[in-house]
Amino acid sequence: MAVTDQDTPRAHTAAPGTSEDLFTFWPRHNAALYQALADRHTSIEVERSEQTSTEPSRQRVGGDGAEVATTGAVPMIAKEDPLESRMILNLGPQHPATHGALRVVIQLDGETIEKCLLDIGYLHRGIEKLAEVKTYQEFMPYTDRMDYMSPYSNNVAWCLAVEKLAGIEAPERAQWLRTIGCELARISSHLLWAGTMVMDAGALSVFLWTFKYREEIYNIFDQVAGARFTVSHSRIGGLAFDFSDTALSMIRSFCDEFEQQVADWKKLLNRNRIWIDRNEGVGVLSKEDVLKWGYTGPTLRASGVAHDIRLFEPYLVYDQVDFDVPMRTEGDSLARYFVRVEEMEQSIRIIRQCLDRLPKGPVRVDNAKAAYASKDEVYYSMEGMIHDFMMTDTGVAPPKGAEAYHAIESPKGELGFHLVSDGTGSPWRAKAVTGSFKNLQGLETMMEGAMVADTVVLIGSVDPVIGDSDK
Repeated sequence: MAVTDQDTPRAHTAAPGTSEDLFTFWPRHNAALYQALADRHTSIEVERSEQTSTEPSRQRVGGDGAEVATTGAVPMIAKEDPLESRMILNLGPQHPATHGALRVVIQLDGETIEKCLLDIGYLHRGIEKLAEVKTYQEFMPYTDRMDYMSPYSNNVAWCLAVEKLAGIEAPERAQWLRTIGCELARISSHLLWAGTMVMDAGALSVFLWTFKYREEIYNIFDQVAGARFTVSHSRIGGLAFDFSDTALSMIRSFCDEFEQQVADWKKLLNRNRIWIDRNEGVGVLSKEDVLKWGYTGPTLRASGVAHDIRLFEPYLVYDQVDFDVPMRTEGDSLARYFVRVEEMEQSIRIIRQCLDRLPKGPVRVDNAKAAYASKDEVYYSMEGMIHDFMMTDTGVAPPKGAEAYHAIESPKGELGFHLVSDGTGSPWRAKAVTGSFKNLQGLETMMEGAMVADTVVLIGSVDPVIGDSDK
């Protein structure tokens, strides 16, 4: 049978799920992305029949669905470009300045960004669906891979959500130690941001200095948890094991040295003309903008909204320690720098209070159906071995129909988990709210109207981690 040209499969006719779809997704995805970029900030005409009249009326609808003026329909006519100054530029997803697998598609008029679209999903791993086929404890290592710049915060956020769902309360000492771990993770994350942000602006020395102290934090986590990066130290109902005296001594020494180092960095950068000119007035977000687009974390507070979950919805022991919430009103990239640097200073203040007031006692709840038994019990008693096996096989089983949401103030902003139980050892539904995802949704608007040279500064000032947004 002869095959005609009409029988030849074509890329644009491929049906989703077919073998041909595997080879045609990328060109179709690109075509849809570029079309969305072209359609951004455009309007269309629609006809709507009014109930009080049989005559159709014309109404213009904006790209965001908002009604605009109904008089004088404006056709979508491309502007002439005799000098060929307009172009479309792809930044990422392999570009190091995008801080991960983030693709930024921008339409330029000369050196000014006219339109911007973000394309995420290149690091999507189905984290939320993985949680639904794992036990609550088995999912712990996966949280390390979300915001991998502050894995300890992710561990604690997950544990607090599960404990709220199951009605478990960790011992007091575990709560104080968790607070120390979260603040160390905040400093570690902000150190990476500070080093890469200054490097994106053209300097290298600060990057080397910040990584020196990140290494010291990694050494502390290695002493605490036996792992430098993906710690998985927190457990449902408490901690895997207590902080050793050596670890507590290392934390005190780090606080003393790091506090002076931050003061030296501020002397270098706070009045540095090149650094100030590179960030001041760049990427300005008003108070109304950050509330409209749902920004969170330091980006929110740098625009005059003093919202910090540690203060307004206290968890762990944040209601028992004194600290200030850094805030600025300028809303530009420089303000976001000041907020994060001051947050590191406040983290040192919190850690010192925790060390001074650290109570004695266990670090894991004494309930074999809520937490793992100690190794002494597992090795030397039959009951302990049975409980350990049951926790590994089934784990914590919250009541059927229980539903809970718990959020913490992570270095990127609000990090929360919404869990629904079906009575088994795995969640029926698990959804994550992450700071990077919320902050990225407003980055497109922030970049439009800026210069192309400011793209890396704008992306860096928001401090996204793509593993946190591609859930």
